Amino acid sequence: MLVSDFHYDLPEDLIAQHPPAVRGASRMMTLDRRTGAFTDRLFIDLPQLLRPGDLLILNDTRVLPARLYATRAGLATQPKSPTPTGQIEVLLTQRLANSEARNDWSALVKPAKKVQPGETLHFADSALTAQILSAGDHGERTLRFAPTENFYAALNRIGHLPLPPYIHRPKSQPNTPEDRARYQTVFAREQGSAAAPTAGLHFTPEVLEALTARGIEIAYLTLHVGLGTFQPVRVERTEDIRLHAEPYTLSAATAEAINKAIREKRRIFAVGTTTTRTLEHIARTQTNIAAHSGTTSLFLSPGPHADQSHEFKIVQGLLTNFHLPQSTLLMLVSAFADREHTLAAYAHAVAARYRFFSYGDCMLIT
Repeated sequence: MLVSDFHYDLPEDLIAQHPPAVRGASRMMTLDRRTGAFTDRLFIDLPQLLRPGDLLILNDTRVLPARLYATRAGLATQPKSPTPTGQIEVLLTQRLANSEARNDWSALVKPAKKVQPGETLHFADSALTAQILSAGDHGERTLRFAPTENFYAALNRIGHLPLPPYIHRPKSQPNTPEDRARYQTVFAREQGSAAAPTAGLHFTPEVLEALTARGIEIAYLTLHVGLGTFQPVRVERTEDIRLHAEPYTLSAATAEAINKAIREKRRIFAVGTTTTRTLEHIARTQTNIAAHSGTTSLFLSPGPHADQSHEFKIVQGLLTNFHLPQSTLLMLVSAFADREHTLAAYAHAVAARYRFFSYGDCMLIT
């Protein structure tokens, strides 16, 4: 299939620039993936739309303040604050597996031409420094940070949450206090993600309590969102798409919850495309689902594919936000719900003025 087969027209004013005033006060479309029928609801209706006994799985990754600003070593003026003023922008996308004595990261750097292997970057009065180890395509760089007493404390002090480029903020204030609070799920625990699992942003403690009270089982896994979220699709055919690998962890408790739900023929719902990819990767790589950690680069799309990725083996329901045209996330949703059904639902969402993307409304697909 062609990437252009997943295009739709979206007025720019429907791209949500801020979350709703109250967390959870979002609209929610329901979509029957068998018939294509859809209805307009609210997210707070979710507990009543699920059945007692359903298993709901969420991604508990925590977003790092992974956008940093630096100057190159040797310049007369080093950055004295974490605000960008014509500096080098560095987006950390994934910590690399290596010895404990090292702190290496993959990153996107711009302007990339100014930053080459061997150079050293200084961040915010040299609170952190990093050497460029290697360069890749499209601004990709590998950085090694100098040893510091508490790297994550420094990162939290000088870094900014990596809001997507379609959310516009003044350069002098990459994040607002609202972003710090709301571009993070209420159940975020495991630090390491370069972007939020945005379907989870709608949940409140009250909704989680209502789900439990209705008899819906809740479990968590961790997938740290990495480089693939920030790189656009650069090929014409979906068969040529290759995703970057992202690390995940499945706990013993969640593995047992999945196995038990499968044995008892109860429905399993994924909250978000990150959870969906992780579960479907596990289904393809483990005969008996057990606790483990690994990485996944699984690409889920409609139609015949080398991985037979149009066949879903665990996920029977999906809660997801509305995604960018021609994105791999929209392709995943189209694989689950049928491309024609999905694009028809998106056309309705545009006409009904739903809010789109990370801070926008959501869709429940059953």
